[in-house]
Amino acid sequence: MIRVVLADDQMLVRAGFRALLDAQPDIEVVGEAADGEEAVALVRERRPDVALMDIRMPVMDGLEATARIAELPVPTRIIMLTTFELDEYVFEALRGGASGFLVKDTEPAELIRAVRSVAAGDALLSPGVTRRLIEEFAIRAKPAPQARLAVLTEREREVLTLVGEGLTNDQIAARLVVSPATAKTHVSRAMIKLSARDRAQLVVLAYESGLVRPGWL
Repeated sequence: MIRVVLADDQMLVRAGFRALLDAQPDIEVVGEAADGEEAVALVRERRPDVALMDIRMPVMDGLEATARIAELPVPTRIIMLTTFELDEYVFEALRGGASGFLVKDTEPAELIRAVRSVAAGDALLSPGVTRRLIEEFAIRAKPAPQARLAVLTEREREVLTLVGEGLTNDQIAARLVVSPATAKTHVSRAMIKLSARDRAQLVVLAYESGLVRPGWL
């Protein structure tokens, strides 16, 4: 069972998401929060697999809540909720540990797929809009020093570049002529060495370090 916490200051939005998610046989909403402070407390108490987090909330916004949850020992994945796609705050949330984002008017089937995907440890990178968002705002951020990548082997840097380009493990395996299991191992090692929570953070790092540059794709 996938345990979910909903964090949004609009009660009707929470009610709609709860009705949709609770109707699934493998998903259970275990708590609701009206602001970021409540969301952090709920995550600490209920230990959900996934938190759906609105960006703009009173008391504490979704950015601060995401940063605090990322510091908890609880392995909760965070999906940011926003009203429009190219939102610079979503980019900051991805840098801070969110696994992806959805616009609030997303199709019900996409929301359910996203929760299941993130709970399984994947990042929401398949929609091209996530990469467009990163391209849009990564160029404005202060570049990360290349020295941070010194911990990677040459092959791991190559794999990080391909992750930044949006390739799946299977596509990376085909590009490098290795097995999917080997590609997955390289990705996992890069995550560990760079202290990245998931692929979303690897994509951000690939752009910020200059391995992938806006406009290349």
